[in-house]
This record gives sequence, structure tokens and C-alpha cells, in this order.
Amino acid sequence: MWEDSAMRPHRIAVLGVETVVGFDLAIPPQIFAGATGPDGPLYEVRVCSIDGGPLATNRGFTILPECGTDALREPDTVIVPGVDAETFTEDPKVTDYLRNLPAGTRIMSICTGAFVLAAAGLLDGRPATTHWAHADRFRERFPHVELRPDVLFVDDGDLLTSAGVAAGIDLCLHVVRHDHGSEIANRAARRNVVPPWRDGGQSQFIERPLPSPGATGTAPTREWLLHRLAEPLTLEAIAAHAGMSVRTFTRRFREETGTSPLDWLLGQRIEHARHLLEHTDLPIEEVAVASGLNTATSLRKHLRARLGIGPAAYRRTFHQD
Repeated sequence: MWEDSAMRPHRIAVLGVETVVGFDLAIPPQIFAGATGPDGPLYEVRVCSIDGGPLATNRGFTILPECGTDALREPDTVIVPGVDAETFTEDPKVTDYLRNLPAGTRIMSICTGAFVLAAAGLLDGRPATTHWAHADRFRERFPHVELRPDVLFVDDGDLLTSAGVAAGIDLCLHVVRHDHGSEIANRAARRNVVPPWRDGGQSQFIERPLPSPGATGTAPTREWLLHRLAEPLTLEAIAAHAGMSVRTFTRRFREETGTSPLDWLLGQRIEHARHLLEHTDLPIEEVAVASGLNTATSLRKHLRARLGIGPAAYRRTFHQD
């Protein structure tokens, strides 16, 4: 049973549903255990099944949760790990449980756990994501969900979904950052030896055909860009360096990297700014100029959008003397 206390940790129930993805099931207990404050753990995580019984996994082993949902009093957050999307069928007991959670309960899914939330009708009319390999299946089965297959996670307030497998780590760290700030989230990430934040989206992991042998790629131009991050660069100038039209270069670039040229360039500029904040004592305005972000305001905007933290706080946390 949960411990009742005015100062209790945030209560998380990880609800496994057959056939569960074992890796996904293990992510929340591992990540949230690394989030601690001056008075101890900030989260209490319990792993359960709807009836307390064992759960078959999609990798040839069985998991025995510590309890059923009836043993947990009103969790603050419920997380549904991934399931086998090809064999998933709705469990009316799970649907009933999810639909009748108290108002204000935060509900999350990892990977194909979004199938479980969608089957319960919780995602209708709302943005969500799932593993890219099952995006078409998801879209066909749940046409009323606003699927975003190119992102690592979607935070829609009380409903949060993540992309495939390890993106569950990104989502859990995001939740810690939202609840308790970047410093505690960064400590949790370091304890688990994972990056506090991954740039980009799951499009970078989607299988793509390799460029045909002998085809002119964009790698030389990407290398060229890395040495000119501080310069004002237009898409036309970048494409001209590659000897292609803007349209051809943009298509080729997306095929090879999974993102657009200007989005890729922005990511590299942010990475360079992070390096300068970590390894130099340059004023923040100079860091912005040297990285091609031009102003401290622009640097602050982009760093907060990517990492949830401003440049001054980032430097205090990560600066290496």
C-alpha cells in the first residue's frame, strides 16, 4: 500500500499490459529512482499488473509485478510501457481502470504503450507519438489521434507519450525536469549514464534507403558547415556549395540525415554553444555570436527550447574548470 503522508514522494504506478516490452517496464523505476532531493527520494514507483498476476513479455521471459492496481491508492502518475503492437488486443479491465482514474492523474505511455491509451479512448483528438515502426498501424487503427511520428515524446499536459524504447528515458527525464527542475533531472541522467537531453527526433532512427553508389551526397557540405557555424548562411548558399538546387539539396539532405538543412544547422550551433559554455569563460553574448546564434536572447530561447534550461544555469551545472 502507498504510505499516506503530507510530505510523501510523488506516487507512480507502472502498469504492465501483456505482452509487455520488458525494457520499457524497467525504465521508470530506474530513472525516477535517480531523482532525489535533500530529504530523500522524490518518487515512489510501484510496478503492477491489472490483477497482480505475471506478465508475459515479447522477449521470452515472464515478469512478476509486485502488486495489482487494487493495492495502489490513487497514484499521481500512471505509466503504461510498450506492448506487442502486432498482437495487442484491448483488455476491458485495463480500459476501465484508465478511464476511471481520478481527475488530475498524469497518464504516460512508453513506446507502443500508446496503443493501450488510444484503445481506451484517452488520446482521441490529442497529439501523441509511438514507435516509428508502428506508426502506420497506429494511424490506421486510431484515426482520431493526432499522431506525431517524428518526435521523441509528446507532452500534452496530463497525457504524455514517448517514441520507441529508449525514448521512454527521454520522457521520464523530461517529467523529472518539469517536476523538480534541470539540476535534479541532470543528476538523475548522470546516475544512469544517459544524456540529460537528446537533440532531434525519432526521424533520425527511421530506416532509409542508402544513397545509390556514386551518388553525390551532402556529407562534404555538412563538414564545410561545421567550420562556418558563426557565419550567416542561407539555404541557397549551402545548396550552392553542394552544387545542387535548393530543392534537390533539401531532399538529399533529409534522406541522409532525417532532418532539414537549417534544422540540422541550428542543432550544430546549439551543440557548439553548449561546448563553449562548458569549456570556456566567454561571456554569454560572445558564446551566442561564436556559435552563430547571434544574440544572448536567441541563445537563451533555443537552449530553453531544447534543454529546458538557460545558458547561465547550464554553465553553472556543466562548466568544467
